[in-house]
Amino acid sequence: MPASERSNMVVAPDAVDAPLARLGWTPFFEAQLDSLSSRILDFPAAAQPTRVTAVHRNTLRVIGVDVDLTIPHAFEATVGDWLMLDPETKTACARLERSSLIKRKAAGRITYTQSIAANIDTVFVVSSCNADFNVARLERYVALAFEADTTPVIILTKADLSDDPDGYVAQAQTISERVAVLALDVRNTDPSDALAPWVQLGQTIAFLGSSGVGKSTLVNALSGQIKAATQGIRDDDAKGRHTTTHRELHQLPNGCAVLDTPGMRELQLTDAASGIKDVFADLIEVAAQCKFSDCAHQSEPKCAIKAGIADGSVDPARVERWQKLQDEDAHNSEAATQTAAHRKARDKSLGKTIKGLQKGNRKK
Repeated sequence: MPASERSNMVVAPDAVDAPLARLGWTPFFEAQLDSLSSRILDFPAAAQPTRVTAVHRNTLRVIGVDVDLTIPHAFEATVGDWLMLDPETKTACARLERSSLIKRKAAGRITYTQSIAANIDTVFVVSSCNADFNVARLERYVALAFEADTTPVIILTKADLSDDPDGYVAQAQTISERVAVLALDVRNTDPSDALAPWVQLGQTIAFLGSSGVGKSTLVNALSGQIKAATQGIRDDDAKGRHTTTHRELHQLPNGCAVLDTPGMRELQLTDAASGIKDVFADLIEVAAQCKFSDCAHQSEPKCAIKAGIADGSVDPARVERWQKLQDEDAHNSEAATQTAAHRKARDKSLGKTIKGLQKGNRKK
């Protein structure tokens, strides 16, 4: 669901005391309840909405009205999902449709898609005004957010420690006209005012970025208390120390839910073609003027991208990053599809083998 279509999901001020609203419950989820009993056989009449606030190896932590439980994994749920809980069995009996899903290629050699968080409204992409700052990395995060149908906002921390914070802001603003960029000094100013347009009752926000850039510090500043552990960065290379060890959803005093995440050592995109197009909309507009619709912007005649590079209107480094992300996404998406197909074929073959053995045992 595009973020622009979720404006009706903001909870009205008079609902400030509604317990579910304070967990991120919106009309989008409320509208799904009536059809559950007709779609799911033996759906429990007493089932109640609960939200996944943490995912562990074998269990999920879910919170609802007068509910705070650890339950078995179900429905491939991720942090932020809404699950209907059977109060008698203490198990999930349905997962509500997601308004958004942030995902990436899982780190490592095995190619599969990893869900990071669901039902996020705003993604704060956090970087520092120091050696951690990297335009290419920010473009990846913004593409990830766009693809997930969330609203990305770039936050630049440690502005008080930089000799040229405006320079970092100017670089970040080149990524997309659709993305707001904020420079913050969380030590000396309260970030609540700057983030107020997005941090509202019924909304869910997430902080994404490298380790040590201040994500947990921002969570603590918004909550007014120490909810997440924090550490500084290494002085020699501005690299962060890992403080948050797992994704966890926190509740803010004003009824906004906030997701704190560990820093990502590796962020590779998959199934993110739409998000990449959103980030590089300016280049796509130029490419539409190429003579050939399938122009690779290499040696083709009358290439608008090459002409733009020649006259200085197009940044060649940005074109290179655009093409790199496109190639990476296409490769990972194809590999993930092949992996899923292989797994499905393997499971089907295993099922046939088990049925054959069972059939043979019955004949004996």
